[in-house]
Parts: sequence; C-alpha cells; structure tokens
Amino acid sequence: MAVVRTNSSHLDDDQRWDAVIARDERHNGEFVFAVATTGVYCRPSCPARRPRRENVTFYSRPEQAEKAGFRACLRCRPRSVTGDSQADLAKEICRYIEQHLDEPITLERLGKVFRQSPFHLQRRFKAALGITPREYADSCRMRLLKRNLQAGDNVTRAMYDAGYGSSSRLYEKTRSQLGMTPDKYRRGAIAASIRYACADSALGRMLIAATDKGVCSIQFACSDGELIEGLKREFPFAVRKADDGGLKAWVDALLSKMTGRELNAALPLDIRATAFQRRVWTYLQSIPFGTTRSYSQVAKGIGQPSASRAVARACATNPVAVAIPCHRVVREDGGISGYRWGVERKKALLEMEQQGL
Repeated sequence: MAVVRTNSSHLDDDQRWDAVIARDERHNGEFVFAVATTGVYCRPSCPARRPRRENVTFYSRPEQAEKAGFRACLRCRPRSVTGDSQADLAKEICRYIEQHLDEPITLERLGKVFRQSPFHLQRRFKAALGITPREYADSCRMRLLKRNLQAGDNVTRAMYDAGYGSSSRLYEKTRSQLGMTPDKYRRGAIAASIRYACADSALGRMLIAATDKGVCSIQFACSDGELIEGLKREFPFAVRKADDGGLKAWVDALLSKMTGRELNAALPLDIRATAFQRRVWTYLQSIPFGTTRSYSQVAKGIGQPSASRAVARACATNPVAVAIPCHRVVREDGGISGYRWGVERKKALLEMEQQGL
C-alpha cells in the first residue's frame, strides 16, 4: 500500500515512522498509523509488534483511518483524545467497571477485555488513579447504594441494583464504609445513637459528635442552634443526645490541637468515605503542623497529579474539622481558598498554628 502524506501535521512521513519505531508517546494525538495486513490503526506509542514499513499508512485523525476502512486498535485505544495512553486506558476500564457492577469483575476478566496481563493492567490503573480496579468497583457500588437508599429503595432492591451479589457481602462492605447498617442509613440513621457536645473555641462555638465507634462530626458555627441544626441535617433521624461530660476528653484534645499542641493520635473517627476521599484525608493527616500544601501538591502526593479539583471536593466534604486538617490545603499561589466552616476560620487556624510553632 502506498504511503499517504497529509498536511495537517508538522512531521513528514519519515519522522512519523521514526516516532512509531521509537513508540514515542510525545506524538500521541498528532497522528495515527494504519497497517494494511491487519486492518487496524494505532497511536504512535502502541506496544504491539511493529509492522513492515511498506504496509503502513499515516493519517492525521482516527476518523480518516476509519473512513479508509481501518478499525481502532483494542490495545492502544487510539480513539481516546488525551494522548496519554495510561490515563486513557484507566478511563476506559472505569467505564467498563461502571457498566458491569452486577457481574464479577476480576483482574483476569479485565485483562482479557483490554488485552493486558492482569499484573500490568492493575499496575497501570493504580498509577493513573491511585486505587486498584477492585477498590474503584467497591466505591462505585457504595456510591450507587447510597443513592438508592437515599431515594427510598428498600435495602434488598438497593443492594442488587448496586451490584452486591449477597447480603453478607453487602454488610461486610457497608459496616466499614457507611459506619452503620444499610437499613439505618436508609432511614437517616434512625437507630443510631449520636452523642454531642458544644464548647467555646477560638473559632467560635464548636460541636463534636460521636457514635459508639468514634467521632463522626466536628463543626464550627456562631451558635449552638446552628451547630445542632447542622448535625440534624447530617443525621436527620438519629437519636441525638447532649453528652458534655462523656465527650470532654475529646473536646479538650481538639482545643489543644488548635492552640499548638498535637492532637491525640488515638482519637477514633467514625466517618464515611469513598476510596478517593480516604486517600486524600489520610494524606491531609500527614501534613506537618504549621505547614500547608497546595491542592496540586496533595494530588501528586496521592499519586493522581491531575486530580486537583477532586482533591478540593474531598476537602470540602471533610466532616471532621481539625482532626482531618483540610485547612492546611491552599491555592497554588498560597492564597486562602474556600473552607466548609468559613474562610475566616481557615485563616485563623493557620495563624494559630504558625504562632504555636
């Protein structure tokens, strides 16, 4: 087949061929090459065996190759638009997982579908997203389960619609991720007992609430009424009881943390989190007292450099102020950005930590 030259790229065909031989990822998205003997077209970095030069045709866009009768390579996915084959593969695996939550999703199955060894597929997926395919599937099922329960579905229907194959598997997962049984979650934690205490702090009135497993909420507001209303919105049907004495040790620990002394590392938390939120919140707890990180630094720190916006959302949904120090995350230029409990409180927390060094 004759080599076709196009004018939409600054590279000539010899340079394109050199990029193909070198599997040069820098040219992904600039052109594709089609192979007459296989009927397939690929991106330059495709890991497949190199074809003979005389069998290759270059095209500037996938659409041109398809119009000429070629089909997209299932290995390098040239239809993906980012030019980052690893990220593109991870996105396609995510879409596949989301569409097959009601089926067993094993590494062996994913490997066959995406023509990768299970080991390399998992390694590339985790490098792109920071979690394994199994963890991603678990987080998708949990998100769907929550949505179904909040919509009023009964537990059995919500369970099967979310892809859980049995009630034992459901309860095994949800006890750690929901912090309560699915039925309690569905009814707004109607059977859960939550104790709370309000106290003065340097940031105004503070509320700390806990289940029998640990602290589930730490909030700031101007009045006790606002704090209790916020707790009611978070746990609308829970049995909420004031317990100033029983929570005094935890209140004192939080107040000490704000004034420059380290928080008791044994403070138990009982909070719900997706796999991604858990990674972000764990990283935030590793940021040294009195220092800050940008959203992009946190994203890089958890192995997902392109997830700055998702990091910001995880910070905004942190239910336990100070214990998980989302106030230590700032804009790239060091400026103070939004904070769930108000920007002024965030500034005050950072200033107190600086003074406590």
